[in-house]
Amino acid sequence: MTKRRDTAPNAEWVLMYRGGLSRGRIAELTGAPALTVGYHLGVACAADPGLRTAHEAAVGGKDRQVTARGLGRMKQLLAMVQETGRFPSLTADDVSERTLAAWLRRRRREADAGTLAPAFRDGLDVLPGWRGRPRAAADEARWQDRLAALAAYRAAGRDWPRHKATVAGEEHWLGVWLHTQRFKLRRGELGAAKMDALDAAVPGWRAGRQRGRKSGGRS
Repeated sequence: MTKRRDTAPNAEWVLMYRGGLSRGRIAELTGAPALTVGYHLGVACAADPGLRTAHEAAVGGKDRQVTARGLGRMKQLLAMVQETGRFPSLTADDVSERTLAAWLRRRRREADAGTLAPAFRDGLDVLPGWRGRPRAAADEARWQDRLAALAAYRAAGRDWPRHKATVAGEEHWLGVWLHTQRFKLRRGELGAAKMDALDAAVPGWRAGRQRGRKSGGRS
């Protein structure tokens, strides 16, 4: 059975949106698909017409963090990265480079906390990887790819993939990935957003194969 789409909006996401965070930023912080976050916020805005106004007011408040000096630092940073192909270093010999590196570190911390001013966010977003977490982004993309592959595997009418060494090919690597998700679930290490994504895409993933049931069909 697939998850119903008419459930109440996620209260945490609504609170974050009310505080000025965008749909994309909420998705990034929580690990949830942006489309899912957008659906929940759409339901919330329809139920509370004042929510969007509160969001826009909060965003406007964050713009007050932006100063002429800050915008100047950002322009210097953009120019340096575009000219050298690298980000400034805190250990550089040049004082101006160390200053830019310290400024960028503060903006990264604000981005992690969800308090970065939109003017800085939009300006810095022209630099791929400026947040400094390329590995985390790659890991998240890989996880989503594995989930999509598992959903397609099950949609083809096949039983849950096995992770045993005697199994090979697609079934094996999907089985290993699924086994890892179950292991993390038991240890309390699987995030709520990923649990929801698995529940929605591949219902029954927690239990897997049933003893005494022939393989080759969905339960």
